[in-house]
Amino acid sequence: MDSERLHPESVSVEISGCSKEDARIVFDALCACFDSDRCSDDVPQEWHQTRPTVWLGTFDVSEPHEGARPAGRLTSSVEADVQGGYWAIDRFRTTLNDLFTVRDLCTASGDQERELHVRLESR
Repeated sequence: MDSERLHPESVSVEISGCSKEDARIVFDALCACFDSDRCSDDVPQEWHQTRPTVWLGTFDVSEPHEGARPAGRLTSSVEADVQGGYWAIDRFRTTLNDLFTVRDLCTASGDQERELHVRLESR
């Protein structure tokens, strides 16, 4: 049997415009739900005082872990750009809805990939 997957199962997430503490809350919650290239000790840092910082992570949504909750409350809203295949984005978005209040800011759909720009807030 061919081991090739029927659809892409990972999404890339880009977070910006928030504090490193809020970025960590979001990434920790996502890492509790999905396997990721971000390690538990991969703490978001701000490397420059005046330039905006962008944090990136890739998450495998094929086998989500159940029961995860954010480890704290966000101090302000967090904007995230999410890219991936249609199936992966739908599964990822369902999990985001379980973790945060999610507001769609913009979406773009391509031939095989979808992009979301969302605002996350604590429930």
